[in-house]
Amino acid sequence: MNRVISPQAWKTLAESLGVDEASLKAVAEVESSGSGFMRPPSQLPKILFEGHVFHRQTKGRFDSSHPELSYPHWDRTKYSGSVAGEWRRMDAACVLDRAAALESASWGAFQIMGFNYAMCGFDDVEAFVAANKESADAQLAAFSRLIAHPKLIRALRGKDWKGFAATYNGPEFSRNCYDSKLATAYSRFCMRSA
Repeated sequence: MNRVISPQAWKTLAESLGVDEASLKAVAEVESSGSGFMRPPSQLPKILFEGHVFHRQTKGRFDSSHPELSYPHWDRTKYSGSVAGEWRRMDAACVLDRAAALESASWGAFQIMGFNYAMCGFDDVEAFVAANKESADAQLAAFSRLIAHPKLIRALRGKDWKGFAATYNGPEFSRNCYDSKLATAYSRFCMRSA
């Protein structure tokens, strides 16, 4: 299993999408610090479990019984503070509703939400999760299908970080300064390649 995206894979994807490598690498940097996997010896991909999404996916039926896992609005204080802790949260949610739990986490180097599995070319969320566990190349392939969405690729090609962040991270993107983080990461990658 390869845990790191190869230079050739970055180059191939950039050419196929008509964007520069720095733009693609900036997304991975901001979303996951550039790595889609936990530190060895773990073989698991990085995830972030989103309880407000689990609430939406399950129509709030676990809000009362499991308020640490299901709540109506995004709440940073609910995060565990570690990837291992996020796996524990998601595993607990899987006991309640596996498909909804898998769809409620963001996965891998590009932190793609599980509910986007169809946009990434998968028939179901289980196949999407299996690909994210498989390799960095499989995570990149899923991202390549998602990023081909017209609004995303247009924004990325135009370096429209605000437009990209709004589509990729949702309307609350500004609370985490995703657009400015993307612009900063992009500039850093451009300087490295100069």
